[in-house]
Amino acid sequence: MVVKTKDCTSLNDAELGEMADLCAERAPGFEIGFLSKQREEWVLVTHAREGNKLRGYSFCTLERIGGTPSLLVGLASIDRTTRAEPALKAIMADQYRRALLAFPDEDVLLGTRLLSPEGFRAFSGLIDVVPSPGHKASGEERAWARRLAKRFGAESRLDDRAFVLKGDGSTAGGLDFCGPKVKLGDGVPELFKGLNADKGDRMVAFGWAMAEDLAGGKLGR
Repeated sequence: MVVKTKDCTSLNDAELGEMADLCAERAPGFEIGFLSKQREEWVLVTHAREGNKLRGYSFCTLERIGGTPSLLVGLASIDRTTRAEPALKAIMADQYRRALLAFPDEDVLLGTRLLSPEGFRAFSGLIDVVPSPGHKASGEERAWARRLAKRFGAESRLDDRAFVLKGDGSTAGGLDFCGPKVKLGDGVPELFKGLNADKGDRMVAFGWAMAEDLAGGKLGR
């Protein structure tokens, strides 16, 4: 698996077409026009390839939200094959490496929108992941959900107790990962009860990458 990250501004139309083909015949159907807009909204794009085959990609931005170092994954899509999980791990490992360079010796918040329970695999190795089964979110955690929803341009559609962004009928970004034989923790599928990803519903989720784990290169491995 070969992973490369570059500025979104350097994405060409051929690459966008290849990215759109990854989920052209299935939901969420990120089409080339939509991906072209993502190129304008996010700073970095990561590609994971195996030979000449694109296995996954991710748009992200490294920024501070209220002073807090943050890695925001605006949109990601992973090919639904037996190579799905290695592709996701490789992409996340490269983005964590970038986070370490941008925020040395600091804990970093990973925030994204999930389409399905399997998307929580992106948070492997992180602590204080929210939402989580059996966890009652604190006021500060709900505030983080609102901050992230605002950053994703959907603050008015957030249920900050269920951490769900209701779809508005348009295509919505998020982390599209649904590899075969992915093991889920107890209670994780229940978090998505009532969420309709096909209609644009998304779950706001976040967790913390500890500075020592980033420095040790443990995350995404």
